[in-house]
Amino acid sequence: MLSAQCSDPSGAPSLSPLKTENRNLKTPSAFTLIELLVVIAIIGILMSVLFPAVNSVFDNAKRAQARNDAVQIATAVTAFETEYGRLPIFTTTVNSVLVQTLAGITTTDNPRGIPFLEVQAAKKGKSGTNSNGFVDPWTTNTAYSIAMDNEGGTNSYDNDIQVSTNGSVSGTFGIRRKVAVWNVTTNTRRQVRSWE
Repeated sequence: MLSAQCSDPSGAPSLSPLKTENRNLKTPSAFTLIELLVVIAIIGILMSVLFPAVNSVFDNAKRAQARNDAVQIATAVTAFETEYGRLPIFTTTVNSVLVQTLAGITTTDNPRGIPFLEVQAAKKGKSGTNSNGFVDPWTTNTAYSIAMDNEGGTNSYDNDIQVSTNGSVSGTFGIRRKVAVWNVTTNTRRQVRSWE
């Protein structure tokens, strides 16, 4: 081994290696607890930002589905009127009797059994039919509301109907349509109307 002369504090020469020894530093081979906690905290913050955005996307999809349902129901009633020269039975909700008539399941009011409306069973988060009638994606116990030009069972056909968007008389107003379909809800972001 090569050596050089060095003097120690007393002045006496001593031998020391020219090459310093490798220090055996431990390189970390895994995450420390602090690093792991920081990563978990960052993931938690990102998820808290992401969840409202994802929820908003799902809510917009439900709103589009509900709007499509309302327009399809109104179109089915109009097609029924075109085929038979009259509107179907008078009702204020899209109940199971009206749905079965428009779907061609019952032939009492639809003697030719023509399917004007395609229906599926309601599932959680999806619209469809159940024992209450045709329901929107948010609720399974309240059917869509409907107003037709044959209000009160009379065939007035003046294209002037009264609708109530909040389910009470206080919210009633008139529109110039033959058929109007909407859902009854207090949440304004979830209100769907076939005439808008």
